[in-house]
Amino acid sequence: MASSISLDAGSLLALVLEGVTYGFSVLMFIGTIWALTYKQRMQDVSRQIAVVAILLLILSTVHIVVDIVRAEDGLVKDRNTFPGGPVAFFADLTQQTVEIKNVLYVLQTLLADGVVIYRCYVVWQSVWVIILPSMLWCSVAVAGVGTTYSFAHIPSNFGSAYVNEQGQPVQWVMAFFASTIATNLLSSGLLAYRIWMIERSVSTLRAKKDTMMPIVRVLMDAAVLYSVVLLTVLFCFVYSNAGEVVIADTLMPIISIAFYMVLIRIAINRKHHNLSTIGMSSRMELGNLQQVRISQFTRDDGTAVYGTGNEDRPSTFTLKSGKGSPEL
Repeated sequence: MASSISLDAGSLLALVLEGVTYGFSVLMFIGTIWALTYKQRMQDVSRQIAVVAILLLILSTVHIVVDIVRAEDGLVKDRNTFPGGPVAFFADLTQQTVEIKNVLYVLQTLLADGVVIYRCYVVWQSVWVIILPSMLWCSVAVAGVGTTYSFAHIPSNFGSAYVNEQGQPVQWVMAFFASTIATNLLSSGLLAYRIWMIERSVSTLRAKKDTMMPIVRVLMDAAVLYSVVLLTVLFCFVYSNAGEVVIADTLMPIISIAFYMVLIRIAINRKHHNLSTIGMSSRMELGNLQQVRISQFTRDDGTAVYGTGNEDRPSTFTLKSGKGSPEL
């Protein structure tokens, strides 16, 4: 498939799109930190999730900085000195900036996929469920190392950015993307299915339909978003289309966005659940008080019975309404 955009123009467009998606990911990061810390005591904040969110931001930031440096070198500094001009510069995959970008992307992918697998373990509470996702995660790591090594050892005189024409690198790249897509879809599917099953099992215990289905939907939305972008990059790579150059650089912030949107949705759902539980408990206490007042006027002996048979009802109801809410 013929490419309709030159490498220098594609790299510039990729930088612009990466900047837009990176800016959005920063906003999502701020929202994530707010969701994790708002009206929360420090000991209640999930430090592990906060660390992962910060690491994703750091990796995305370093990646866009490297892309800016690479664009400046190819379009400004070495424009007239590099043999073949900007097109040849961006086609040279042996440069150190390319190696750094590949390492950053592999690390970000492993981190994000590892978090999804960990969520599966937390929700299912079974090691057996995550055996296959863990094996796929290991294949992502192996393929990522192989891809990075293959890119670093492409002949310096190779004049095309489409390494699938070289033979060996395409096998590593395709294995990497296929493993990543499989890991993401399988882990997200298992996670969404488990939450859906929990929701079904506890829905009959609730007086109010406080559902966790928004979490299921956002999990699947994030998985589909990431998988569609990965499939698009893989398609462009296999068919030697410069769209790969444009889309591939947006993968880093998109990984962060997919991670942040799930955390924000979980935090919103948890806060809504807590408010609903408090409200229902308050109404139960008010109902108990009214029953006490009625009993004072209806008992023949005039003896007040304050809360007889009612003390445990609010706490029991609160426990049931909160049962099954997974900590992701």
